[in-house]
Amino acid sequence: MKHLFVVNPVAGKLKPEEKLRLIHEAIGRLPAQAGEAQFEIYVTSAPLDAVGKIKSEAERCSSLRVYACGGDGTLNECVNGAAGLANTAVTHFPCGTGNDFIRTFGDEKGRFSELSELVCGEVLPLDVIKCNGRYAMNICSMGIDARVGTDVHKYSGIPVVGGPGGYVVSLLANYFKGVKQHMTVHVDGLTCGPELNLVCVCNGRFYGGGFNPTNDARPDDGLMDVLIASGVGRVKLLGVIAGYATGKYKLYPQYITCVRTRRLEIDCRRSEVINLDGEALYAKKAVIELVPGGVNFIVPRNMEFFRDKTL
Repeated sequence: MKHLFVVNPVAGKLKPEEKLRLIHEAIGRLPAQAGEAQFEIYVTSAPLDAVGKIKSEAERCSSLRVYACGGDGTLNECVNGAAGLANTAVTHFPCGTGNDFIRTFGDEKGRFSELSELVCGEVLPLDVIKCNGRYAMNICSMGIDARVGTDVHKYSGIPVVGGPGGYVVSLLANYFKGVKQHMTVHVDGLTCGPELNLVCVCNGRFYGGGFNPTNDARPDDGLMDVLIASGVGRVKLLGVIAGYATGKYKLYPQYITCVRTRRLEIDCRRSEVINLDGEALYAKKAVIELVPGGVNFIVPRNMEFFRDKTL
């Protein structure tokens, strides 16, 4: 067995040397029988750099365990390398800014911050979203939220604005650009469009640094929870978004439709941004489908989340 620690040196507030120190300490605390395993720390140097590394290592190993040491983007990169590989499992050691996917596990999310729990953890098959050939572990979205999340990088680096303030500035900028875009959704015989505010496809429950559109989505139930928002104008937007961001979409049936499905298609008039776990993809058409049990995921042992399906 090989343990591969994929480190994003620029994710989050921890310095690269601090991340490496935590990894070495976790390896040092492992039981003696783990000494026969191989350990490698791989520091990424470019976007999607880890995808090829994981696939290459999987070809040479009988069993590969991958630890995404960064944020949701690092996890997404590792999932894209590991999805569909029977001998490869992946997990998240959260050292990024948002770390949204593991928030799905509620109070147990803190266990993912203990590397020794992950190295000795169990492997479970979890669902994964596939969109136009790319994978998302957590959430895939299009519309004003995807535009805000993509444009935030334009503003968060401005000294006066700061990191978190970038979201506020990006929201205001996109608010004035327009809160709707030309999109049509086809899902299970239902057609919504041709103008929509957003489409959010959930395998997890949180995104965008804390937005919580639904508390019903699970990454092990074989279905995606899809929220389709339409008809919200500028005057109502901020109020509806506030409810949407805290899982209260059911209070707005006139604006938000919820569908649980395994497949949907989104057609756009022109190429639009698609948010995949915070990573941007552009297309005029999005074909989104769930791959049940599509990725082997390492979790701390005996998690209540997987024993109690009501959580």
